[in-house]
Amino acid sequence: MGKTSVASRFNIPGHIGWALMEAPGFMTLLYIMWTLPEKGGGDGLPWQNWGMAALFTIHYLYRALLSPLVLNPSMSPIHPILFLAALSFQICNATCLGGWLAAYGPVTAADWHDRKLAVATGTIVFTLGLLGNMYHDDQLREIRRAAARKMQRREDMKGDGKYHDDAHREEGGEQKEQRRSVAKVYMVPENGLFRWVLYPHYLCEWIEWSGFWLIGGWACVPARCFFFNEVASMLPRAVTGKRWYVQRFGREKIGSRKAVVPWTI
Repeated sequence: MGKTSVASRFNIPGHIGWALMEAPGFMTLLYIMWTLPEKGGGDGLPWQNWGMAALFTIHYLYRALLSPLVLNPSMSPIHPILFLAALSFQICNATCLGGWLAAYGPVTAADWHDRKLAVATGTIVFTLGLLGNMYHDDQLREIRRAAARKMQRREDMKGDGKYHDDAHREEGGEQKEQRRSVAKVYMVPENGLFRWVLYPHYLCEWIEWSGFWLIGGWACVPARCFFFNEVASMLPRAVTGKRWYVQRFGREKIGSRKAVVPWTI
């Protein structure tokens, strides 16, 4: 996807493809939590279990529905293999987390009694990560929105007769392509953690899921695996993406920015 999209006649449109491959995750988790305790004859789950489910759902309402269907000005098409891999991960991950939260983890208030500090701290960490994720995502969206506004101003000027023919002739092929679409407009953002890394939204997502794991504790194997899977899948993309930025904008423009972790990677 994005900078490294693979051209294919079978590609799925980015907006709808992203929603379809991400949304089944939180839906699966909620379904398991609503149905599994009843089958086991339980009296209902503690609020901490539903709290973890709520955090998971909030993240994916933003990531799977709000971002692609409402907020993102453009999204690159998704290859079917990537779509199926992401969908499979979502369902598997949600099944593991849902099973732990609904039956195989702590299922009584007593089970959570000595974890009050961890629950509070983990929730704060998760919230800070989510807000950071949203902020840096929006910095990337602003690049596309600014390009769209610029294109619209050009069209308005042309419609008013202020955009002369000789100016049209001076436009290069790249500018003409940008007028047709903002999907491939790239810049190096400068705000927030972008001053130190190129993929701060990845870092903030790791912070989110480390907070989620902290709430569940070391014994929450699904949350632990989720966190490490996130790092293992996103870190190579960030490192590869940094090389792309250097090739596109030059080392001088990128400066001392790291890929994803300030001053480290």
